[in-house]
Amino acid sequence: MKVEEFRDVVASWHADEITDGDVVQAAGELVVAGVDGPAVSTLAATSLQHAQEEMPPLLGDALGELGLEHHEHGTDGGRTEALRLMARRTLAGQMAPRELARWVRRKLGSSLPEAEKLAYMDGAYRTLDYRPGLSEADVDFQVMAEVRRLTS
Repeated sequence: MKVEEFRDVVASWHADEITDGDVVQAAGELVVAGVDGPAVSTLAATSLQHAQEEMPPLLGDALGELGLEHHEHGTDGGRTEALRLMARRTLAGQMAPRELARWVRRKLGSSLPEAEKLAYMDGAYRTLDYRPGLSEADVDFQVMAEVRRLTS
């Protein structure tokens, strides 16, 4: 595992797509790959049975050791990291623009400033039948412009 992949694992955790134990296992994969230090090794040695209690307080030090930014779970910073992960997936073709807009509306809503445009675009997709002159390709183009902004 590479540091960038671990960053994505943590972003998936912020999106509530994976568990605390999955983050611990990913830290173990980092150690096996030779990317280690005291904080990463401590995180990797966390009990999977108690990961929900033990992992969050250790994560900040491990991320700092890896040169990555840390955000508490459930905060706007963490939710923004989840949004950027999904934008990277969309840019890589792993997620369709319409799926991203739907995910943003359902998971983040418009309460996160970075997500407002994408949440709005989900509504644009859902009302295409009532908006002559606006096609799905037009909305896809707008979503991808926002994706590029989020990933730059």
